[in-house]
Amino acid sequence: MNDLFPADLLTILDLKLFTLGKTDVTVATMATAAVIVIVTFAITWLMGRWFTRVAARRDVQSAGSIAVTERLVHYAILIAGLGLALHTIGIDLTALFAAGALFAIAIGFAMQNIAQNFVSGVILLFERSIKPGDVVEVDGRRITIKQLGIRSTLARALNEEDLIIPNSVLVQSTVTNYTLKDTLYRIDGTVGVVYSSDMHAVKQSLLRAAESVSWRSPGLEPRILMREFGSSSVDFMVSVWTNDPWDLRRQRSILNEAIWWALQEDGITIAFPQLDVHFDPVVEQAFESIPQAGG
Repeated sequence: MNDLFPADLLTILDLKLFTLGKTDVTVATMATAAVIVIVTFAITWLMGRWFTRVAARRDVQSAGSIAVTERLVHYAILIAGLGLALHTIGIDLTALFAAGALFAIAIGFAMQNIAQNFVSGVILLFERSIKPGDVVEVDGRRITIKQLGIRSTLARALNEEDLIIPNSVLVQSTVTNYTLKDTLYRIDGTVGVVYSSDMHAVKQSLLRAAESVSWRSPGLEPRILMREFGSSSVDFMVSVWTNDPWDLRRQRSILNEAIWWALQEDGITIAFPQLDVHFDPVVEQAFESIPQAGG
């Protein structure tokens, strides 16, 4: 050892800085702990790069699962590495956890929201009911999940707003996940035609319109249903399935335009509200007795 390291360097490395419990903390142990911390962060960075490359080669749903796994591995490596570094310099982790528990109780009431969001983040990461790339609806707003954090979640709204949502909101609220199992979503369009229309011709026109939209999922046939007899129209519902639940407004507009043009081409009249007024004979006679203008 003396041949490899000068005596002065060995003396410096063995220099005692302080004592923790029964452990003498030297320059060497502090340097070792620092190396462990650096290596820990380097490993988490390399693992993050590797997970990113894997996610880039997968579909959206798989990429979301990979991102959640990456966060779990990231925190696991950090906890293990930092724990090893603390153990190296003589800190008793058991006592640290006990002190941490007491500290958590002491500040728990003052930091309820932060603790609640932290626990909710852990639940989301382990449960994986919401993943990056998912299209969800929270409090009436449709958003796409960009990143799951341990305290909050980053999302994008339809109007291109970036949202930072506390994790407790996602855990405690009713969340509609349009991409939990698959990306299929049904878009419904409604239209009313006049009662004198040929109903068979109407159904053929609506089917042709539904089949013409470019975003239609090829695996599912459109569905045409006569929904009800309205006061001024016979109402139909056109159902088409899409694999993109994010762009619903544009897709519904395209479907409505296709319905309009198909009915126009086939000479079928789209109904509009009409009101027939019938006068009592006494009222009719009263109107007839009114002198005409200029008479």
